[in-house]
Amino acid sequence: MKLLLNPVVLQMAMVAVLSISAFALGVVVIRKMRKSLGEETESLSGAPLAAEGMPVHTYHAVIQQLKQQKHELTAQQLAEKRKAKASDTLSATVLANLSCGVLFFNTSGLVRQANPEARKLLGFASPVGMSVADLFRPSSIRAEDISTHGNGSVTDALAPALSGESIVRSLGLDYVTPDGKRRVFEVTVSPVLGEDASLMGSTCVLTDKTEIARIRQDQEMRQEISAEMALGLRSSLATISGYAQQLASSRDPELARQLADDVANEAARLDRTIGSFLAGAKAAAAGS
Repeated sequence: MKLLLNPVVLQMAMVAVLSISAFALGVVVIRKMRKSLGEETESLSGAPLAAEGMPVHTYHAVIQQLKQQKHELTAQQLAEKRKAKASDTLSATVLANLSCGVLFFNTSGLVRQANPEARKLLGFASPVGMSVADLFRPSSIRAEDISTHGNGSVTDALAPALSGESIVRSLGLDYVTPDGKRRVFEVTVSPVLGEDASLMGSTCVLTDKTEIARIRQDQEMRQEISAEMALGLRSSLATISGYAQQLASSRDPELARQLADDVANEAARLDRTIGSFLAGAKAAAAGS
């Protein structure tokens, strides 16, 4: 009894109880941790892993997502290809139905594309691959455009547009086709720039002005003929007027008869001149 009441014994007993309680609590906690770790191990061991340690269902989900993205990308590429093909078809259709010739030169000055009208006007089955110098070799700048574009070669006149510096507008050319036909062209060349302002090439538009030039030349010729005819008419009328005055003042029958013959001859010549002019005008009108 005295031993139980000893303070030292009591302290030792309390320390022993606390130690036993802490040990029991630690055992319980360790068992719970082992149980939790065992459950996690079983769940991980139950799900098969990919080669990289990723669960198979996650791996399959990533694969499906990649396949979906690939499918969407392929569909987008096909749509872009169809759109580009439709655009090319539309451009080709428009170019094929234009009444003027259209050429595309690359940065080296070689023809990359030509529509049917351009091939027809230039007289080449296919000018693709030809240089500007070879294509317009049988050409010369028209006289009315020399003051604007200079008296150099056609290549020099087109050089600013081919190098991307500026547009060459309404350059008149006298052109001779390979089979010897003469044509008059109005040429406009424009540089084509990319999004980064780099030169991609140049477009050339050919407008056939041959018929207009012929009509203009005929009009100028008619004006010259009309001026000459007017001068001739005035001269004939002055001659007839002089003969008439002499005839009115003459009292000599023989001289009067001679003057009358001269008036008749001059009137006949005047009639032939007018008839020739009217016939030429009628033929020109029928030809046009």
